[in-house]
Amino acid sequence: MIQTTDNPQKYRIHGWLALSPMAVFLCMYLLASLILNDFYKIPITVAFLFSSCYAVAITRGLTLEERVSVFSRGASEKSILLMVWIFILAGAFAQGAKQMGAIDSIVNLTLTILPGNLLLAGIFLASCFISLSIGTSVGTIAALVPVATGLAQKTGIDLPFMTAVVVGGSFFGDNLSFISDTTIAATQTQDCLMKDKFRVNIQIILPAAIISLVIYIIQGMSMDVTPEIGEIHWLQVIPYLIVLILALTGINVMLVLLIGLVATGIIGTMTGTPFFDWFAAMGEGIMGMSELIIVTLLAGGMLEMIRFNGGIAFIIKKMTKHISGKRGAEMSIGALVGIADLCTANNTIAIITTAPIARQISRQFGLDKRKVASILDTFSCMVQGIIPYGAQMLIASGLAEVSPVSITGSLYYPFCMGLCAILAILLRFPRKYS
Repeated sequence: MIQTTDNPQKYRIHGWLALSPMAVFLCMYLLASLILNDFYKIPITVAFLFSSCYAVAITRGLTLEERVSVFSRGASEKSILLMVWIFILAGAFAQGAKQMGAIDSIVNLTLTILPGNLLLAGIFLASCFISLSIGTSVGTIAALVPVATGLAQKTGIDLPFMTAVVVGGSFFGDNLSFISDTTIAATQTQDCLMKDKFRVNIQIILPAAIISLVIYIIQGMSMDVTPEIGEIHWLQVIPYLIVLILALTGINVMLVLLIGLVATGIIGTMTGTPFFDWFAAMGEGIMGMSELIIVTLLAGGMLEMIRFNGGIAFIIKKMTKHISGKRGAEMSIGALVGIADLCTANNTIAIITTAPIARQISRQFGLDKRKVASILDTFSCMVQGIIPYGAQMLIASGLAEVSPVSITGSLYYPFCMGLCAILAILLRFPRKYS
């Protein structure tokens, strides 16, 4: 708890100024990159550094040491540090698997099973199925992006596009799975059963998944994919099979990656990879995640400063001021959780932050709590799926070694999901829950 010798509330900044660090980041990184037509000109770490320093500087009523303490509290928040651990293990596993030949073998196996014109659709379906089974978009991305990267390199498909296929599909399960933290948060805060929320949710977002799948099939048909398929070393496939099978059982993603990492070392040694080369590969993989770790810590700190200064509370108050009718009430809930996700870069936290207000709006306007839970989950996942500083985009871009913004334009599923969610509100669909 921050203690001060004076009352900080009378000095506390309010309103749009509290949200201005986000504007500084967006202008410096997104707007400048668009103007320069080069998303590598301004590193995302530098953009977050400047916006974080700005967030600390504009905070009033606290000493510099106390402001830094608030920032550090956000950077060291439990979910932030959990993401850092996942980044470290994912980087070590991906590079270790690459060193011992696992990625090459799994890519060759995929190319053998899937015809070239169904490659995109197959990867999207795999991402949807795995995320639905394990309930985490991050775990799905960590498992599939290295494979997608290898497929892109062998087939000549644009790398950011192939990465986007995996990222988009990963949010299908994140939004629907019974063991997803967003589903748990949405249903528990709105006091409804998971199966009831699932019935509403699937009717809203299944059209988005079908539209995305059709797009990938059509695009795949027009692609001339004739890669040379190399030899499949079945023993080298085992680490990835272990990761996928364990993930499907619902085991913690960190334990899954750790077991997979150990498997790459054992099988790599058995198949001729020098033991200390495996160590070196792990180190290289971890260092490759250093930018993501720095961005995650800076983002966590900056977003905590925004919350501390009342930025999130301010925007929530603004959004709920002029609600009229059920459509307006549902649209306000969707906008609230979306804006909260923009400010927190964490869809679960966004749901928890806005859920009490969503519940009040629901009672006041007689909304169905099952649809409210679905709106909270869907809009948070949609925004989380497209922001370049979200954990999912950062880990995907880090593993594929591309700019997170370069992925955004090809994220068909999150955009379709958002469109279907808006139409469901405007058209009062599903009727039974509207």
